[in-house]
Amino acid sequence: MRILVQKFGGSSVADLECMKKVRGKVLAAREEGYKVVVVLSARYGQTNSLLERAYQWSDEPDLAELDVLLTTGEQESVALFSMLLQDAGVKARSFLGFQIPIVTDDAFGSARIDSISADFIRKAFETYDVIVMAGFQGRTKDMRLTTLGRGGSDTSAVAIAAALGDGTICDIYTDVDGVYTTDPRVCKEAHKMDKVSYEEMLEMASMGAKVLQIRSVEIAEKFNVPVRVRSTFSNDPGTLVTKEDNMMESVLVSGIAFDKDQARVTLCDVQDRPGSAAGIFSKLGDAGIVVDMIIQTASRNGVTDIAFTVSRKDLKRTIEVLESQDCGCSKIESAQSIAKVSVIGVGMRNHSGVASRVFDTLYKAGINVIMISTSEVKISCLINEADLNLAVNTLHQAFEL
Repeated sequence: MRILVQKFGGSSVADLECMKKVRGKVLAAREEGYKVVVVLSARYGQTNSLLERAYQWSDEPDLAELDVLLTTGEQESVALFSMLLQDAGVKARSFLGFQIPIVTDDAFGSARIDSISADFIRKAFETYDVIVMAGFQGRTKDMRLTTLGRGGSDTSAVAIAAALGDGTICDIYTDVDGVYTTDPRVCKEAHKMDKVSYEEMLEMASMGAKVLQIRSVEIAEKFNVPVRVRSTFSNDPGTLVTKEDNMMESVLVSGIAFDKDQARVTLCDVQDRPGSAAGIFSKLGDAGIVVDMIIQTASRNGVTDIAFTVSRKDLKRTIEVLESQDCGCSKIESAQSIAKVSVIGVGMRNHSGVASRVFDTLYKAGINVIMISTSEVKISCLINEADLNLAVNTLHQAFEL
């Protein structure tokens, strides 16, 4: 049995005409001999509408009940689309996450998948040619409904492909026709990549690229699931996200990513002694605040400055946590008009000189680098937000993307 998983996002199922285009993709896969699992998101705008309603009824909605409410968006999508398939003569049926079941932990609003019943899906294919599944949702072991967080339908789809195994391919359909070397709205020279490695895609997703949800890429890499990013509205083959090969390693840099959701916090005159940094960052961790780039200056007269970045939405809470605790600094400074730009490529492992070219390019463009962080396949620079477009375009040109 050849099985193909197809996932369609909210804009792809926004209305009847969009759903008819989706039906065309499903019918084409059937003609190629596939049994198809179609994973759908809520229709465009539905999740936000439900959230707004929740906060009209409650100042602080219970997270478990909020998940019960939000799962109705996908329930609407799968029911409507199954009707559309049945009218076209397709043996199809809709299933919700709890019916499979997709079992998760009890972190309501951002649950993680523990297990998926692949046997249930295979058994259903004895009766149906197309299974239409609600993405974004599951249930706990004690039957409470859960959601997987924003972009969770990507995670649902890749996890289902991983559970089915046997080389099951997962097509993620969006309103773009693949993964680009950078955002084409910022750089006109950006072009679509035919292939990108899991590691590169993880870095791009962590930088805020909204093509794939980061947890879906993690699952794809762990279980070696081939993922194709494609457009609902064209027949373009899209971009294949897969394990790296020799051809990928020969390319110095694959793409330029950026993230405007950055705020910098600087703790001045922190006592330079063992445990100082641990005390600061453990408090932030306990508050659920994710810290990104960190830099500590050289010690001077027994004190040092520690700077780090957080999401802008977490800046106020970060300062509140630090001020409510004795973090041992003379003052706390912050800045929001900053952004992060990153050069990404698995080829960096085998080529020298990437960092020098990055810094030289930014220097010649008159762009000041505030902070730097690196990994095996990424070099990130924190810069002033006003310089972001120039940085993306000059780096894109410098690495001949």
